[in-house]
Amino acid sequence: MEKIEYIREAIRSVLSNRLRAVLTALIIAIGITALVGILTAISAIDNSVNSNLASLGANSFTINTENNRRGRVRKVAEPLRYHEVVQFEEMMKDEGTVAISTVVSFSAEAKYRSQKTNPNIQVIGANAAYLKQQDLRTSKGRLFTGQEMESGRYVALIGSEIAKTLFGKEDPVNKNIRVLGRSYKVVGVLESRGSDMGGGSLDRGIVIPLTNARILFTSEPTFTVTVQVYHPERFESVMAEAEMLMRRIRNDRVGAPSSFQIERNETLAEELSEITGYLSIGGGVISFITLLGAAVGLMNIMLVSVTERTREIGTRKAIGATPRQIQWQFLLEAIAICQLGGLAGIVMGLLIGNGVARLLEIDTFVVPWGAMLLGVTVCVIVGVAAGFYPSYKASRLDPIEALRYE
Repeated sequence: MEKIEYIREAIRSVLSNRLRAVLTALIIAIGITALVGILTAISAIDNSVNSNLASLGANSFTINTENNRRGRVRKVAEPLRYHEVVQFEEMMKDEGTVAISTVVSFSAEAKYRSQKTNPNIQVIGANAAYLKQQDLRTSKGRLFTGQEMESGRYVALIGSEIAKTLFGKEDPVNKNIRVLGRSYKVVGVLESRGSDMGGGSLDRGIVIPLTNARILFTSEPTFTVTVQVYHPERFESVMAEAEMLMRRIRNDRVGAPSSFQIERNETLAEELSEITGYLSIGGGVISFITLLGAAVGLMNIMLVSVTERTREIGTRKAIGATPRQIQWQFLLEAIAICQLGGLAGIVMGLLIGNGVARLLEIDTFVVPWGAMLLGVTVCVIVGVAAGFYPSYKASRLDPIEALRYE
């Protein structure tokens, strides 16, 4: 019951000095907003990355000739040639689905009559397995037919943003658009999926048949192969077999390093998680510095509060309050202010963090319970740390001198 009375007295004191309490709580709220906001945004990015990787399947691996780690693209060997990837696809068809794709352009411009897009359209050439592995679906129209894929017809699947920009409310299906100087018939509009793990988006992309994409290159394009294994229990052996086959196809010498990269998607997920881990550490350090400043500010305000309420403390001691009771009152007051600021900071952090995620076109609303619990815990720690000395100073005041204070 005694502790409850301390809490009530602390709350009464906070309510009697609303402006000071609000300004003090605001200092804490800014620090918690930084902490929760950064961790919320990072959680949203991490969830989006994992979701995109999950669409490839855990039982898949990728073969290409570019190293794209740490955000730096570096070509490590001669590109995979078309006849090589087609031969590989034929030899691996009994072990898994083999998706083959190539990026024709990252900065294409699409036109329809007088309408045109910004020159930031990604054009991808892909085979049927790529459409299946990526789980591409259409909101209007259809996917490519087998005959269209094999013959390399000038047909295209366009992203939802392109459809909106070029056609507005008009139905894009069976209309012709111009891309990279060629005319393509739109057979379908892809469902909106937001940004992918690389920061791009098929909402602003165009997919064309792989055989048609080859026509658009003046030099040998770079192909990427993704194999999704039929039987996950044989994943390691299939991956080893795939590496051996590709080495044979590319005539790699015995004992020499492979002239390509082969990487399981789980490894890529681990690398991306490591990067987001570093971002979390960086965000935590920034938040710690902000909260350290908030703690110093809170301690300063509590010391001013002790000075302003010196006569009140003297009166309480004169009517029997013990130093321990005085200390508990001021300590709980500091914790109460911190918790008020912490709750406001958590709400603002959630809104700002998810707002940043929204700007990155990540549609899911993330509620990081761990970050919220951390925020509440940090508020208690800051309240105790910032309130201990002022409360100790208040509890040691001499009642006679305190009553004389003007």
